[in-house]
Amino acid sequence: MTAAISWNGVFPAVTTQFREDLSLDVEATAKVIDALVRDGVSGLVVCGTVGENTSLTRAEKVQVMEAAKSVAAGRVPVICGVAEFTTAFAIETARAAAAAGVDGLMVMPALVYSAKPHESAAHFHAIAKATDLPVMVYNNPPIYKNDVTPDILAGLADCDTIVCFKDSSGDTRRFVDTRARVGERFVLFAGLDDVVVESVAMGAVGWVSGMSNAFPREGETLFRLARAGRFPELMPLYEWFMPLLHLDARPDLVQCIKWCEHRMGRGSWRTRPPRLPLQGDDLAHVQRVMEEALARRPVLPDVGLPR
Repeated sequence: MTAAISWNGVFPAVTTQFREDLSLDVEATAKVIDALVRDGVSGLVVCGTVGENTSLTRAEKVQVMEAAKSVAAGRVPVICGVAEFTTAFAIETARAAAAAGVDGLMVMPALVYSAKPHESAAHFHAIAKATDLPVMVYNNPPIYKNDVTPDILAGLADCDTIVCFKDSSGDTRRFVDTRARVGERFVLFAGLDDVVVESVAMGAVGWVSGMSNAFPREGETLFRLARAGRFPELMPLYEWFMPLLHLDARPDLVQCIKWCEHRMGRGSWRTRPPRLPLQGDDLAHVQRVMEEALARRPVLPDVGLPR
């Protein structure tokens, strides 16, 4: 029997906050999380790509997980990213996440190593079997160089705790191809901001979103409109949002998202090296996109968000 989950809606890929000396700022991270929940997001993903997972020690990751669970206080599910160089390290992190009380894992392929398909499948299997937590398989071949294909997913269908597939390839046909191989076996999540509406049209019921850190109400509204098929109301919002959503598809997406979050007064722009602050033309572009967006920020249709 496949593990039951109720994951749907917008799950911001929460940023991890740092002090001026780049030490972990748990209190500021908790404040970011609480603001997102109060704005009506449907869930949280901590220690993902945007959360700078690979820039954190395991002890820091546990601090972030525990803070997220404490602040969420059962209001929304908390999923933790698992991004490690080896399967053994990933299993250790998964078990630490289970001990911290998170509600699920978002598991990336083994980092650095370009795995063959059967190796990727073995990596996901081993991590999923290390705890009873439900697992979201995360596919992002442009960044992590390992492509979790529908064939690989079909090979994971016998693992009851692997319940969800998040695709950040940008190719929304993956959702169709996955259903063709395994039917409705996996809950489908969009993972790339600037194809979210297209992903919903192809069957995604959730969205792990970067730019919803800065604009959580806009993100949740867009997603709910897409799920409801309210396209006349959706399209003006999507067109307004798109220049911001494109920032999620850049190599420096973390810096871009954090800068926008900072501009909105929701968090700090600081990232840990090797991610360095935006500068020059890159900074000017993000500033221009943000100022143009704020000058035309739309009135949002009612989708049932808390006031």
